[in-house]
Amino acid sequence: MAMDIKYNVVKEIAILSEKSNGWTKQLNLISWNDGEPKYDIRDWAPEREKMGKGVTLTAAELQCLSDALQELEL
Repeated sequence: MAMDIKYNVVKEIAILSEKSNGWTKQLNLISWNDGEPKYDIRDWAPEREKMGKGVTLTAAELQCLSDALQELEL
């Protein structure tokens, strides 16, 4: 039995990339199943009718990732 996943995009933050088929990798603040909003990175279909697998981060986790990224020499 499939479980319906409810989500609400609280804030659109950034489109990180776009594929030729229109799917985009996005960073958003999303409330999943009426829970506390978390930062979310995942692929989305053009009208958000489908989504790919992604990762959700709390504000503290996002800060830790930000700190780690700033230390990288890109």
